[in-house]
Amino acid sequence: MSDVLIEARGLGKSYPKVHRSGDRLRALGRLLFRGVDNDRVSVLRDVSLDIRRGESLGLIGENGAGKSTLLKLITGVLTPSAGSVRVNGEIGALLELGAGFHPEYSGRDNIGMSATLYGLDGVELRSRLPEIIAFADIGDYLDEPVKHYSSGMIVRLGFAIIAALKPDLLVTDEVLAVGDESFQKKCVKWMQDYLAGGGTLILVSHSMYHIQKLCRHACWLRNGEVAMAGDVFDVTQAYLAYHERKSAPASAASELSRGSLEFGVLGVTLNGTDSEKPLLLDVGATLEVRARLHSRDGRIPGFAIGIVRADGTPVYGTSTDISRSEPHRVSDNEYVCTVEFDQLALLPGSYSVRVHPLDPEGVRLFDTVERVVVVRGSSREFGMVRLAHRWIDSPAQDRVP
Repeated sequence: MSDVLIEARGLGKSYPKVHRSGDRLRALGRLLFRGVDNDRVSVLRDVSLDIRRGESLGLIGENGAGKSTLLKLITGVLTPSAGSVRVNGEIGALLELGAGFHPEYSGRDNIGMSATLYGLDGVELRSRLPEIIAFADIGDYLDEPVKHYSSGMIVRLGFAIIAALKPDLLVTDEVLAVGDESFQKKCVKWMQDYLAGGGTLILVSHSMYHIQKLCRHACWLRNGEVAMAGDVFDVTQAYLAYHERKSAPASAASELSRGSLEFGVLGVTLNGTDSEKPLLLDVGATLEVRARLHSRDGRIPGFAIGIVRADGTPVYGTSTDISRSEPHRVSDNEYVCTVEFDQLALLPGSYSVRVHPLDPEGVRLFDTVERVVVVRGSSREFGMVRLAHRWIDSPAQDRVP
């Protein structure tokens, strides 16, 4: 038995443009007479991945990035326009709300039809039916037509069928976004047990909490292409930082060149490097910020530093005036200031370090230079900083006898 369940190479999918009446006929004509239709919209391009038994992959990206299309190619619902995909096992898929259910038939009848499609005979179905009914937990609605079901009830029934089958590979598309909280908890618990038993999972979700909780790896799709793939925490943190940068307000351009400022920033290094590429740090690492400042008239400038999240939310700020310190002179018009943060308390994510020269009185800000820091780690804590804390066991008098 192959260790690789899914092997995709150069997968691509495109569709003919059908914006106007008659576009479908024109597309068909081009295929019939030319053998090719170049007037197409590409929704997925050059996606390659291997999914091995026992792996858990989170598929993330914005709406329209190509996630559902990729799942449909993997499960055989769609045929690729380019590349190939090979499947070596049984797939249980929940791709669309109510997919495969007949709206006029009852939930019980749809269970029977789904079981038949998955290859279960009557004996196997009868043995697993109580388990399916208990997991779905939809009460008397089990014998009502599915068209009367809410979206949450449809997902309950679909997931209950998949849970009873225990396929080699489980593929889910935003299942956890539909069910109520109690059903979400039941699904998460089942997935954890399924993975612990050697199951393989592809999970599509906009909830990075669930992606991090259930998956070891992640693939980020952007505009139909793989933007990043690898460790789930590295990929999800990069994805969240991308969204924070998108929502950050555009910084205003300076009207004056640095040379004309009374005080300006000549250069900034983070941990000894002056590269403008993001500095990668682990949680709890040391961050050293060193700035070279220019003083037009030679007066000692003040210095302020701030750390903000990628969307501009302030995290921490201080200055030489607050700390009763000052930069040291290295020439007539140049000063250097260095500040070090030991055991950086920032949680994983993307942050910007902003440095500012001030006038000697610490009143007026003259310049701003910004550098990006990406904090890596496997934490699922909330917020921006890790506060020192400890858990205290309940004293004996508080315990229930």
